[in-house]
Amino acid sequence: MKLSYVTDSLGHLPFEEMLDFVEELGIDTIEMTTGGWSPAPHLRLNDLLESEQKRSDFLHSLEKRNIKLCALNCSGNPLDPGELGQQHREITEKTMELANLLGVKKVIMMSGLPAGSPEDKIPNWITYTVSWPPVLKEILDYQWNEVAIPYWKGLVKKAETCRVEKIALENFSSQLVYNPETLFKLRNVVGPVVGLNLDPSHLIWMGADPILAARELGAAIHHVHGKDVRIERHLSAVNGVLETKEITDVVNRAWNYVAVGCGQDLQWWKEFFSVVKMVGYDAEVSLEMEDLTMSVEAGIRTSINALQQTLSF
Repeated sequence: MKLSYVTDSLGHLPFEEMLDFVEELGIDTIEMTTGGWSPAPHLRLNDLLESEQKRSDFLHSLEKRNIKLCALNCSGNPLDPGELGQQHREITEKTMELANLLGVKKVIMMSGLPAGSPEDKIPNWITYTVSWPPVLKEILDYQWNEVAIPYWKGLVKKAETCRVEKIALENFSSQLVYNPETLFKLRNVVGPVVGLNLDPSHLIWMGADPILAARELGAAIHHVHGKDVRIERHLSAVNGVLETKEITDVVNRAWNYVAVGCGQDLQWWKEFFSVVKMVGYDAEVSLEMEDLTMSVEAGIRTSINALQQTLSF
């Protein structure tokens, strides 16, 4: 496997300076955002689509530093019923088109989350038993069968025309696909182009075991994010892990995203990567640094040190 880096945490740096910093870190592979939830600080999607010269300049900036672009990331909510959903769908399609022009074969996304009915305006994440009240089952049936599956069948066709070989869905909360079971529910209908961007941090706070999840996923692992989480035991033991406090309120949250190694120890990460490789994934692991308990640079360097010690090369 190969260490990669999601460049958003260096959004305070201009594009060229960001690349210089990545090169100085000894990383030669990156994942870049094109929009959606991200402001896409280093990539101008429309500019690159419209100008062959700008695409050439963009690629030259990477090549002169021997840096490879392994994936484009357009994570957002393409199933939102409002204007936001329309924007995210447009960004998704443009990302597929740019991937084609740049020769990128993998796009990172989220599955999206629809509203609960055709009349609703707000996405609705159903996480409780559908036995009671009965309307919950009706909502899920609508979300999957009338919104998500038709959209994803169309998007897979778009990806194929753009020569995108893998769409990797991050197992993020507030999405229809947030774990292996929901990934297979979609994949079994729309095909193997869709797989998981296996992010262990989300599975951990939701109570799952990413190592066992990797065994279950096998060939459905299309990408991996190197991202850690720490369950704050003194708070989670009292209130549980369902958390609505601001992500910046790190002292009072039941769990926090942390630098790699500051949640799970290095032995855990060694086993995780060993199993991921054993089941057939031997590509990029992108560091996504979202630790707000320390400075950005400290979090990056701490995480890189941990990943370099534990990745199964």
